[in-house]
Amino acid sequence: MISRATLPYTHAVLALGSNLGERNDTLSSAVADLVDRPEVRLLAVSPVMQTKPVGGPQDQPDFLNMVISVETTLSPVELLRHCQAVENKHLRVRDVRWGPRTLDVDIIIYGDVVSSDPELTLPHPRAAERAFVLYPWSLIEPAAELNGQRVGVLAAKAEDLSGLRPFDGFGDFNGLPTAGAV
Repeated sequence: MISRATLPYTHAVLALGSNLGERNDTLSSAVADLVDRPEVRLLAVSPVMQTKPVGGPQDQPDFLNMVISVETTLSPVELLRHCQAVENKHLRVRDVRWGPRTLDVDIIIYGDVVSSDPELTLPHPRAAERAFVLYPWSLIEPAAELNGQRVGVLAAKAEDLSGLRPFDGFGDFNGLPTAGAV
């Protein structure tokens, strides 16, 4: 029997987002939770970006988004289950598609795996159009490619690029000013 310790690691990129509650704290805790398992090793963490919601109901609070690069011995489906368990730990509710949420964790790529399985489509089917994924990813992996194109080039073409801005640390509760904000 092969133990997990002898399995090769696969590079994966995960995108995290939050637009409810203490968004920045949620993202920080979620990163720690995602790499808490010995089968998941953290390679890089992007800066946190603030963005307007893409799709979903109108009048949602702004999102905080980030990307992490990991290596894992978990299979794609095991990694998906792990990501969902972390979402659930942070009280993720799935009532409305693309609706407000405390935490969203998406697997963007898992090695070179290509899958059209509806449960886990890889690479993520909309990642190539989303600056809130592509831009932070390009900051931590400038040479990364998605669908044969550099992620930075894809980010520059994405419609939501103009709404992306670095998170300044203020407005951390549902996008509203909190202590310390003027």
